[in-house]
Amino acid sequence: MRPIVGIISNNILINDQYPAHANGTMNTEAVAKVSDCMAVCFPADPEVADVDELLEAFDGFLFTGGRPNVHPEEYGHSETEAHGAFDRDRDRVALPLIRAAVERGQPVLGLCRGFQEVAVAFGSTLHPEIRELPGRENHRMPPDGTIEEKFALRHEVTFTVGGPFARLMGSAKVMTNTLHGQGIDEPGPRVVIDGRAPDGTPEAIDIEGASGFALAVQWHPEWNAACDPVSRPLFEAFGDACRAWRAGRQAPLRKTA
Repeated sequence: MRPIVGIISNNILINDQYPAHANGTMNTEAVAKVSDCMAVCFPADPEVADVDELLEAFDGFLFTGGRPNVHPEEYGHSETEAHGAFDRDRDRVALPLIRAAVERGQPVLGLCRGFQEVAVAFGSTLHPEIRELPGRENHRMPPDGTIEEKFALRHEVTFTVGGPFARLMGSAKVMTNTLHGQGIDEPGPRVVIDGRAPDGTPEAIDIEGASGFALAVQWHPEWNAACDPVSRPLFEAFGDACRAWRAGRQAPLRKTA
């Protein structure tokens, strides 16, 4: 049996009335077809999703993007209009689950909002609008165009030479998409910034002292994951780590050709 990856859901309203737990098919397809794992979405609701039970049920966790932002209360800041919408139930499931999984050595991969959750879970603060910072670019999703245009590659990310992402990608520089408004302000003591955009925005992190796979990226590698030369090795390595966890061991990050 393939490893089982838990993919956190977003809380949404269908037709502005019907509450639902939802996820993008890009995430499940990337896990199933590239990581070669069984993809199972679980609700971001602390009333029905117990952290200890989730840890036992899954071999690894994918923390996806989502329109609501992590509430600034989680990193000691006050709420402002710039922080936008929130999903407090997802905060209450994701943050303790990330911390617990990383401490167990259980594989964790964070994407976009998931990147910010991993960062906040380990003591980072976020800036609500990085485009307002001096010298920063606008990293938000283009408001117009097709989905292909919105997810198109838009900037380089430069990794630390010899770091986990450079080893994983076989390169210290790659091209990525960008569809986010928030970004890391001050990294937590264990949050290692391993990749940055040309304007200095943190784009890839790992967690110091983690015994297993604990990586997160600010972009959306789930888009075109099977074909993109950056996305594919990331999801393949995540799948390897989940298989290793299932087998009772942790896999090292492999270097791609």
